[in-house]
Amino acid sequence: MSGLSKLPNIGKVVEDQLLQTGIETPEQLKQIGSKQAWLNIKAIDPSACYNRLCALEGAIQGIQWHHLDQKDKEGLKEFYNQFK
Repeated sequence: MSGLSKLPNIGKVVEDQLLQTGIETPEQLKQIGSKQAWLNIKAIDPSACYNRLCALEGAIQGIQWHHLDQKDKEGLKEFYNQFK
């Protein structure tokens, strides 16, 4: 068990994707950051969306992604739009 699914927003599918990209623990996710983790997932799943990026950031912060600070959401949206 990786412990990733114990983080907010991380279900079985996202946990499996993180494991496939070599991210095996919450600590590794925090170290790599939401943006790089999302890029890693996008490389194996082109359908990875903005919500998944927010979910990863929320997991790192320990909150549901809907509760991310508006400034964080705007920064993530800018990042996401570079890859649309």
